[in-house]
Amino acid sequence: MILLVGTGYMAKEYAKVLKAQKTDFNVVGRSQKSVDSFKTETGLAAVPGGIEEWLKKNKSPKAAIVAVTEDQLGIATRNLINAGCKLILVEKPGGLDAKDIKKAADLAKKKRAAVYVGYNRRFYASTRKALDIIGKEGILSFSFDFTERSYVIAGLNQSDKIKNNWFLQNSSHVIDMAFFIGGWPKKIKTYNGGTLKWHPRGAIYAGAGISDKRALFSYHANWKSAGRWSIEIITSKNKLIFRPLEKLQIQKYGSMAIKDVNINDKLDIKYKPGLYKQVQSFLSNKNHLLTIKEQIKHLNTYAQIQKNI
Repeated sequence: MILLVGTGYMAKEYAKVLKAQKTDFNVVGRSQKSVDSFKTETGLAAVPGGIEEWLKKNKSPKAAIVAVTEDQLGIATRNLINAGCKLILVEKPGGLDAKDIKKAADLAKKKRAAVYVGYNRRFYASTRKALDIIGKEGILSFSFDFTERSYVIAGLNQSDKIKNNWFLQNSSHVIDMAFFIGGWPKKIKTYNGGTLKWHPRGAIYAGAGISDKRALFSYHANWKSAGRWSIEIITSKNKLIFRPLEKLQIQKYGSMAIKDVNINDKLDIKYKPGLYKQVQSFLSNKNHLLTIKEQIKHLNTYAQIQKNI
């Protein structure tokens, strides 16, 4: 039996996938209002009171999926580990900030718990197709843009501490996907500048380096102006374009034409993109999942890009 912790948007998406995969699970939420909303939308009952109260009255689950608000991710994960849960999938990035994630990782190591961090874009049909192409052609270089829509984020009903950590909370989605495909940095040179009222740690980012797959890479993001998330991968024969990330386009060497690549994305259309395959991996072979130990290493890269994360 799996315990789904959370009853908000992401928890509802996980519930749809677990139900489709015919997996038995219980659900715990915090407020009665969120629990009622969860039941209305999914048809599934949930227990209010939060994970702390639930663990006082129940045995530790064998496995859990943590899909609570960003500022509660690390806390809920540590509560589960301390209660004896040995297998956990926690929503990205695994905690509110680097300190929070490290506390969960240290506890997981001490208690010998396997904790994975959910970056669903690793499981997009577009990602899987690109990896197939790269496996045949190799990768020479790649670039990506993680520009955030600051005009939208500024008005979101989110706490200041979540917005202050938006780079890790949200931008790490596209950065993780890019480096998952192209290799994580062996060498990197970074620059940043500018600030936003809700994100004083930076607003304009640029940098370049070489990955552990021997691919040259560069990135850019400007949260003070127009832009969107995108990734471009250069192989020996093609340019692969993710814009939006759920889709894949191709430009063949010697041609100016950019064409759509046929991908089997039925699951990404029916469910939140990537989530079905991510849960499937968590419940089986764990392929392509990010361990919290690996996330700790990646925090060093994020710190270099943001410099003062």
